[in-house]
Amino acid sequence: MIKRLNDFLAGIPMTVVGGISLVVSLWLSFTDRVVSVNPAWIAVIICGIPMVYLAVWRIIYNPGISKISSALLISIAMFAALMIGDLFAAGEVAFIMAVGAILEEKTTERAKKGLKKLISLAPQQGRRIRDGKEEMIPAEEICPGDVLRILPGETVPVDGVILKGETSVDQSIMTGESLPVDKEVGDEVFCGTLNRFGAVDVRASRVGEDSSLKKLIRMVEEAEQKQAPMQRIADKWASYLVPVALLIAIFAYIGTGNIVTAVTILVVFCPCALVLATPTAIMAAIGQATKHGVIIKSGEALEKMGKVDTIAFDKTGTLTYGELQVSDVVSFSKDYEDEKLLSLTASAESKSEHPLGKAITAYGREKEAEFTEPEQFQMEAGKGIYAQISGSRILCGSEKYLMEKGIEISEKRKAQLDLFREQGKASILTACDGKCIGITALSDVIRPEAKEMTAALHNMGTKTVLLTGDNRKTADYFAVQAGITNIQAELLPGEKVENIDKLQKQGHNVCMIGDGVNDAPALKTASVGVAMGTMGSDIAVEAADIALMGDDISKIPYLKRLANGTVRTIKLSITLSLCINAVAITLSLFSVLTPTTGALVHNAGSCLVVLIAALLYDRNFE
Repeated sequence: MIKRLNDFLAGIPMTVVGGISLVVSLWLSFTDRVVSVNPAWIAVIICGIPMVYLAVWRIIYNPGISKISSALLISIAMFAALMIGDLFAAGEVAFIMAVGAILEEKTTERAKKGLKKLISLAPQQGRRIRDGKEEMIPAEEICPGDVLRILPGETVPVDGVILKGETSVDQSIMTGESLPVDKEVGDEVFCGTLNRFGAVDVRASRVGEDSSLKKLIRMVEEAEQKQAPMQRIADKWASYLVPVALLIAIFAYIGTGNIVTAVTILVVFCPCALVLATPTAIMAAIGQATKHGVIIKSGEALEKMGKVDTIAFDKTGTLTYGELQVSDVVSFSKDYEDEKLLSLTASAESKSEHPLGKAITAYGREKEAEFTEPEQFQMEAGKGIYAQISGSRILCGSEKYLMEKGIEISEKRKAQLDLFREQGKASILTACDGKCIGITALSDVIRPEAKEMTAALHNMGTKTVLLTGDNRKTADYFAVQAGITNIQAELLPGEKVENIDKLQKQGHNVCMIGDGVNDAPALKTASVGVAMGTMGSDIAVEAADIALMGDDISKIPYLKRLANGTVRTIKLSITLSLCINAVAITLSLFSVLTPTTGALVHNAGSCLVVLIAALLYDRNFE
């Protein structure tokens, strides 16, 4: 009941009513009008009750020195003003506190839907093979050692090892890799990954809470719990301000014998400008960021971004577009020029469902290559395809696939394959009638602004690191293009978290930038998580503190400059508010200020803080 009443009074509508009552009270005092009940009582009741409730709650439940808060000091000042009958001063300090609380609440609201979406990815059932018969059973009934059959298009329900069959598995949820990974007997598969092509039989090794996906979910939950709520700057100062204010007020009363002087000191000592300094600056900065397509979910994230000294990047979908494109078409035969090789390969792959085949076909159409309908088509999951075109026998696939079909691959051609591998490219060999005639290489494409972006960060003294699930050669190739020298490759989600933990234990404030489900634990673990808002997964966006809605990584330096500027503005506001308080206390000691005029000076300081913060909105940080 008390909590509901407190929440109602602390809401925006009632706070507005309190503010209006103060304006009416001030107008009455200036016009020397007398009413039976001073309207300032409305502000005292509406804004004072939640403040006193908060002060008492913190005294009861907060540990140690944190029992002393800004709410306690303002409550003392409010009651002191009431004791000498200065209702305006009492209502004013309570109202400013209420406004600060509302502003802070609006800047620290965080969406909590990401974890639910991650949990929804967990498979609900699996196809168990027992005594030669298939049966669908709930995922929670699967035991280690059970043999499961996973058909094309199905999600792997457990971690396990392939006993029979070959396939390609989309395991981007775990590693962020842009390509499906070919799997054969003896290879490991992970819970939550997608079987793209062939049917496989898998022996379960880790099930239920021990599976990779469940561990991923737990990591996000644990990282969420580690995110402590932002402690208001005013409360940090309150442990010093409360005893100092009380001592000065007591000594002032002893020295002057005037209780009004003591109350005035308590009123002007209230940290209302401190209460407003952080949330108003943050609201202005968040507003500007929104204009530039950067969504900042909380004031805490912006404050922490200003302290970040190391930024960790995922590769696929972050530094790169995450979309494969044909980068090279190399003919090995005089009878097949590059254009003819592309035409033949694209025609053969035109019926393929593999991402590489689709990318080659799309590239062929873009280049207006001549297509010929295959008379026959056959796909071997995880290896390659066979097509018959105009009577010729065409094979497209990996080096291993062609060699299995008895096609010789010369050392020169193997060297070309190795070169493409070092460049982080996937390669498809094409053979015609038993002879290897060429190679088509495909690559993810780095964002053109990546290198300039990292250079700008380095100029600001911010370090960069690449954390990716891709293989080492691919990671090295793209890191060089992006201008990043610190590279950690072949990482599972937990290993990304470990790398971030290690950096943070070394004293670094780390920002993680990613786009995939596999990045969610790292985004939560880092001091600040930034997600690619347009193409990134919903879970990554929900797990992050900040989202780049246009997937424009060139905004990262802007975001860092904005955060730095916001932190500087907050520090400036705090310094000014303390200086104003010092001057007001001095004037109070000499009886120049009364509680009412002290409250007005105190209010002017708060307005100055708000004005300085508002200037952030139009400042240029590009």
